[in-house]
Amino acid sequence: MTILIVTGIEGAANFAAVVAEQLGAEVDVAEGRKAALTALRKRDFSVIVVDETLAVCDPAAAEAIWERAGLAIPLQLNFALSGAARLIREIRAALHRRQREEALARQSAAGAIESEVRTTVAGLLLQSQLALSAGEVPAPVAEKLRIVADLASNLRLQLSVPAQPSRSAVR
Repeated sequence: MTILIVTGIEGAANFAAVVAEQLGAEVDVAEGRKAALTALRKRDFSVIVVDETLAVCDPAAAEAIWERAGLAIPLQLNFALSGAARLIREIRAALHRRQREEALARQSAAGAIESEVRTTVAGLLLQSQLALSAGEVPAPVAEKLRIVADLASNLRLQLSVPAQPSRSAVR
């Protein structure tokens, strides 16, 4: 995990060292807009923390940083009022929220795909059974349709068995 702290306060390097130690992360400090944008061009960050005083005094700078942030978690914190402990709590909370959101998105995508597959399998089963019931189907074609119907029926049964939750999804 990499963290970019954007602040002009004195002692920011000490602040970053505490955060790095507590979170086991690489922490870079940028003292302003230019340094932050340069750091963002060089690498991707997991979390970007912008000092609220910078955002208030130079909203264009904060906006430029957020635009370049990519998939990083954006945080804004008043370093003059907050200590390292609060920053660490905020970062942990933001990371936890991101993990929950990603897990929910994966579950939603898996549900949508499963629904699509179920619908397709049901359609295959129905169409193959309708074709077989038509009566005027040559024997070799009827045999192939029976195989398709059996395969679709077996797949439908397999899809109806509840999936075991993966270890990464259970937290």
